[in-house]
Parts: sequence; structure tokens; C-alpha cells
Amino acid sequence: MALDEIKNFLAIDVRDARDASDVASARIGTAGQPTEAELAEVAAAGYQAVVNLGLLTPEYCLADEAGLAASLRMKYRHLPVNFDAPAIADFEAFVAQMDAWAGERVFVHCAANFRVSSFMAVYGELRLGWSRDRADRHARTFWEPNRTWQRFVDDCRARVLEHGKK
Repeated sequence: MALDEIKNFLAIDVRDARDASDVASARIGTAGQPTEAELAEVAAAGYQAVVNLGLLTPEYCLADEAGLAASLRMKYRHLPVNFDAPAIADFEAFVAQMDAWAGERVFVHCAANFRVSSFMAVYGELRLGWSRDRADRHARTFWEPNRTWQRFVDDCRARVLEHGKK
């Protein structure tokens, strides 16, 4: 099994702020919900921590992802984001967690990599030196953000980028 077989997997090389062609060099990996076997593959690929932005609903999650991550010797943080009502506080918690794990290889996922792609777009501008165009292209890698999510991205940008609040 390869990482690129995980639903909507994308490796991000933070050194040059682009998608990594070599997964082994990517500090951040993003995807939709992995299976147990796929999460084991993520660990085997050298990712040390997992951030889950999805909700813990049976159709979109593993039975005990935190326990599985621990058994794989991975750090785990669940930051549930309501798909219909993402909040700036959700993004701020995400930034704080990513900052705390800045020296680690981090795998970030949700159900389909829609939430994550929007979070990573703003995070890329804030922490990875991405241009607005690069961030917008990233947000649209797997979907066209709806009005709620475009408003969320705009609000986060206004809060953390344009007003300098972190």
C-alpha cells in the first residue's frame, strides 16, 4: 500500500512551500479519513503525529483512532470541526497544535480533505510563506469550497493575516 492510495492524500514540502514530489521529504501530509491499515502506513512512512479535524461519527471515523495512533507510537490530537459551521477558534487551535509540533512530521486529516485543505490554505499563508494564489489553489485541490468555507477562509485571513493576530 502506498500513501497516495489514501483518499485525497497530499504531501506538502514546507521547505519550498509546494506539494512534495517525494513523500519522504514532506513534513506535512494531508488526506481524507484513513483506514486502520492506512494509518499504520502513515506511521511507517515516518509521520510522528496526527491531527484529526473530522467529527467522531461512525460513518466518518475509526472506532478508536487515538488508541490506534498511540499503538503506532504517534502523537494524536482531535480538533473536531463542524463542517457546516467552522469557526476561527477552530483554526486558532489548529495553528497552536501545528506550532507545538513544528519539528515533527504531521499527518492532518478529516473525512475527505476538504476541511483540511481550507485550513492548510490559510496556514500556508501564515506559516509556510505561501502566496494568496498558492493558498487558493491548494484550497481547491479536491473541491470547490462552498460559501460557508469561503467565508471561513476569508474570516481567518482577516483575523490572523491582515490584523496580525495569532
